[in-house]
Formats: sequence, structure tokens, C-alpha cells
Amino acid sequence: MTTKKTSTLVIVESPTKAKTIGRFLGKQFRVESSYGHVRDLPRSQLGIDVEHDFAPKYITPRKNSKRVTALKKIAKKAGDIILATDEDREGEAIAWHLAEILDIKEPKRIVFHEITEKAITSALEHPRAIDMMLVDAQQARRILDRLVGYALSPFLWKKVMRGLSAGRVQSVALRLIVEREAERKAFTAEEYWSVEATLADAKKITFDAEVSQKNGKTLDKFALKTATDADVVKQAILSSTPVVEKIESRELKKKPNAPYTTSTLQQDASRRLGYSAKQTMWIAQSLYEGVDLPEGSTGLITYMRTDSVNLSKDAVAATTQFLSSTYGAKYAAPEGRTYTTKSKGAQEAHEAIRPTDVLRTPESVHAYLDPKQRKLYTLIWQRFVASQMPDAELLGNSIHVRAGDYGLRASGQHITFDGFLKVWPAETSENNLPTLNEGETLTATDVRSLQHFTQPPARYSEATLIKALEEFGIGRPSTYAPTIGTLTERNYVERDDAKKLFPTEVGEIVNGLLVAHFPKIVDTTFTATMERSLDEIAEGKPWVPIIRDFYTPFAKLIEEKLETVPKRDMTEETGEMCELCGKPLIIKYGRFGRFIACSGFPECRNTKKLPPEPTGLKCPECHEGDIVARKTKKNRKFFGCSRYPDCNYATWKLKSKDDKDDAPNTNGAKVPIEEDA
Repeated sequence: MTTKKTSTLVIVESPTKAKTIGRFLGKQFRVESSYGHVRDLPRSQLGIDVEHDFAPKYITPRKNSKRVTALKKIAKKAGDIILATDEDREGEAIAWHLAEILDIKEPKRIVFHEITEKAITSALEHPRAIDMMLVDAQQARRILDRLVGYALSPFLWKKVMRGLSAGRVQSVALRLIVEREAERKAFTAEEYWSVEATLADAKKITFDAEVSQKNGKTLDKFALKTATDADVVKQAILSSTPVVEKIESRELKKKPNAPYTTSTLQQDASRRLGYSAKQTMWIAQSLYEGVDLPEGSTGLITYMRTDSVNLSKDAVAATTQFLSSTYGAKYAAPEGRTYTTKSKGAQEAHEAIRPTDVLRTPESVHAYLDPKQRKLYTLIWQRFVASQMPDAELLGNSIHVRAGDYGLRASGQHITFDGFLKVWPAETSENNLPTLNEGETLTATDVRSLQHFTQPPARYSEATLIKALEEFGIGRPSTYAPTIGTLTERNYVERDDAKKLFPTEVGEIVNGLLVAHFPKIVDTTFTATMERSLDEIAEGKPWVPIIRDFYTPFAKLIEEKLETVPKRDMTEETGEMCELCGKPLIIKYGRFGRFIACSGFPECRNTKKLPPEPTGLKCPECHEGDIVARKTKKNRKFFGCSRYPDCNYATWKLKSKDDKDDAPNTNGAKVPIEEDA
């Protein structure tokens, strides 16, 4: 007895995506979700046969087994099966795993960059076979990362402590953060001064100008090293009669940025919206897979994992028409604008991130999105639309003033045509200078000497770290968010008050070991070269030799280092004795940082938290307790009263020690004290 075949089965990764696609297909289709990967390497073992061409051993994780069983039952009744997973290498690999696990002999594969009726219909008309070169590219990357992680992590467990991890991209990112912090510690600030004056014309219209020359020669940054140097200049200007020496004007143009890639979206969402890379990708995924509009579940943006700035001709044409009808023809670039991808190893066949329909303005979908979705969609829509608009035109002008032996300069600019700034939030501000004539006499109404100090290199934010990794050619669009997430979860890095990343002591120790003993693993050039080799697999290069060339010397090095590198003692003495057994108490490191434990472990399991870090300040609210450093559940540092819960005073930022104890807290917002429960 043969089973009666029913509708065509379409398999995607997520239920939301299935819901959106299902709206465009008829009753002859059944759309199901795999809920992501259906197979993976086992977590409890290496899962790679290094003796036989690095063959991977895939299993169905327990959490996926119920879904896989359901898909097998549905597949047996399906008339045809179409695999519609995402269009990147990860999606191609998921399609291949589905074909393997469901025993599909000749799988049909469709891809699309956006979840719209037009895109889905077109994809169904052009099915293809699974691209094994893309599958191999994904597999090779997965195998390499497993080989590195499952070799280095046990090394760190043995030489430092359990619970640590190392990874091919993660360890390079950690090195960048550690080395930046080392630069900051080694930095010596250098003092310098500047002098600026407020000048007024005959109509008492004022503007500010800075001293830039002496006797016609440009003063460098450190020309005025002391307050005395600056005061000499200040007095000279006050005793002179400033005269307009020269006026310069020039036309300037400012070009719009390219539409977003994964990296630039993560950077801008961090800088403008304060979103983490992980948060940005989660929100973008929801916009891509579909939100509930009056017409049904609709994908609002194109695929959000891309390193290309290419755009479809249809999208450009539709945007040109939208701009002409909405803002006027002068705001539309007649032929549209194209952009060149700068990212190393970018997949040019992909598109940039853009709205699926430019007519869905942020205002038109506002009511159907949550606040975070609204902000991110607005950012994507504005960036894309601005990318198809003309340059902004500005008039830049400079006023050169002579005051005795010194020359002062004032610069300004005026927007003559806003162009793309009509849509894109202005990053260009106007600074209008008064209309003056050469030879005109001015009055110095105020002259100021300003002290400055050179600043150390800034710590990496998530945005600048992602930018650095991309510039080095390290990682893929899909790896940036989980890489940063792993560094924070492993307690290798923390965030300061400005959300900048800095290494913990554990992070510095781990990095130090890797740099000393596995320099290639954390070398940016080596890692970038390996990335390019992995990319070449997608173009047909055999993957086994690439893995073998790396692994053979790496395995020998691991074996050697396990024997020769001494264990790092991470414990510290406290000078106190255990109240349970009388043995010395020590400070140990755990997954969540430092804690006090009995040296008699495992016989004695006494542990307790480290006392809060004192700041030397009294509580400004109760005047009895001391201000101590504490952490929220999310590991963010704040300062609170040592008398908590009797006193609930808390703040994100400390006042200066020079402030009075009873001064009101004006430096930071109050912290919800329950976060530290």
C-alpha cells in the first residue's frame, strides 16, 4: 500500500518566516520550520575524524529530535519538498543537512533575498540543486573552529582554570582589546595650550577664532606648552587691533553613505541607538522574517546577513520614483547610485540591507512595530533612501585675521542644498560666519587660553571592534555578534560606564598565554589569510588540504605546550582562616569572577562573596554608610550604599572626592537596586 502524496512541502528555518511565506503560497503548499539547524557536531567530543580527512560526525541534538521526527512524518506524505533556508552559506548547510536527514534524493533548493510575494514566486520558478561548494565552505569553517576550540580550551583549563575557552576569531578579538588597554596604560599625557578669541565687527556681530599662526608661520599643536606661553599670546592679542586679512570661500559636496551591510548596521545601531550587536541582529531578524501588518505577515527588510552594498535595479528604480514624487525631481539621482563593496571576501551576489518596499515609510508602519523595531527600521529605511539621493552642497568659508604678530582663523559652512540630508539625520551642522570685508577692523571682546592634554587611544566599543575586525578581514557578518557575546560571557571583557570594552584580569592572562605560545592563532594577518582560504572553498577549492595544512603543525604544538607550559596559580591569600575548618581562606576565580573559598576544598566547600570594593566616599543620602562598588545581574558596575537594604542609594557614576558628602547626586541616574538581588 502506497502512501498518498499531498501538498508540496516548503521548509524554512523559523516559524515567523514560515508564517510570512505561507501567506504568499496557495493551499497546494505546506510551509514548515526546522527551527534552525537539525544536525551539528556533538558537544561532548571532538566529533571530527582527524585520521580520515577530517570527516565530521554529525548528530541530531536532543533539543531538535522532536522537531526532526515531526518533519520526517510530514516529508513522507509530501508530494514534493522544497528547501527554502537562508541564502548564505549557513542556510545552504542547513538545507543540505535537511536533505540528508529526510533522505531527499534530489532536493530542490530555492533562495531569495527578501520575503515578498514577488521574490518567493520568482524563486519557485527557478529552483536549483544544493550548492555543495557553499556547504563545504560552511563545513570547513565549522570544522576548523571546532579543532581550534576543542584543542585550546583544554589547554587553558589545565594551565589556568576550568570554564575558559579560546576560538579562532574570538581570541583575535580579545587580543585587540587587551593590546588597546596596554596602549592606554603605557600612555603618558602631554600638556598643550591653545588661545581663542571672540571677535566683533562694527555691528557688534561676534564670532570665535583660534590662533593658528605666528609671523605668517603655522603653529603646530604643541607650540604653546605652558600656561605662560599661552598668556604671552593672549596679552599680545589684547594689546593689538585685529584686522580681517583674507576671506576664502569654496563649494563643498558631501556624499551619502552606502546602504547598510551587517557590519555597518551593527556599528550605526550601536553608535546611534545604543544597541548591542546581538540585539541589533535579533531585531533585524524579526524585521526580515515578517511582522503583522493589516495585509498579513510581511517581511520589511531584505536579508540582514550580508557584506555587499549591491542593490537590485528594481529597488533603485522604485526609490528614484518615490523620491521624485515625494520630494521633487531634484532630490532623486536620475540614474540611481551604485556603491563598491570594500569588505575583504564580500559575497557580491548578495544585496545590501534595505526595505523590501520603499513605500513602507517608517511612519506608515509605526503602529505595527515595537519601539526597538521602529528605531532600527527607521535607520535602515533612511540610510537606503539617502543612498539614492544627490550630494548635499555646502559653502565653506574661512576668515583669516591678523592681530599683531599672530594670525587667527575662523571656519564656517552653510548648506546651500540639503540633498540626501533631507532624509538622513544631519551629521553636518551649519556654522554661519558674519559677512566681512578684507581690511575691516575688529574688536577682541574676549581672549581665552585653554589647557589641553593628549588623550590615550580610545577603548573599543562594540561598533569600533566590529569595524576593526572587518578591516582586518577577520570573521564573517554572522560571527561578530556571537564573538563579542562570548568574550563577555566568559568574563574576558567588561564594559565601562561608556559601554566601552576593557579586559578583565582573566582576559589578560588568557591572551598572554595565547600570544606567548600560539602566536599564529591570535595573529591578525594569519587569521585574515585563513579567512580568505576558507572563502576560496566556496569557489571550488578543496577544503581538506586547507584544514590539514593548518591542523598538522597545530596539533604538534598543542601536544608540546601541554607538557612544557607551567600552570598559572590564580589563587590569592586573604590572611583569614575558614570559620568551618580552620584552614586558610583564599581568593579564587570562577566563571563569574573572583570569590573567597576554603583552601581545604573539596573536603571543605565553604565559599563566600568578596566584600564590595570601597571608594572612600560617604553615602550622600544617609550619611552613615560608605559608597561601595557593586554589580547588577547583567554584570554592569554601579555604586551603592554599604547599608543596603536599609539605604537604597545607588548611582551609575561616582562624584569627585572633592565634592561634599552631603552634595546631591547629579552625576548619574539612579540604579534599580533590585537588579543586584
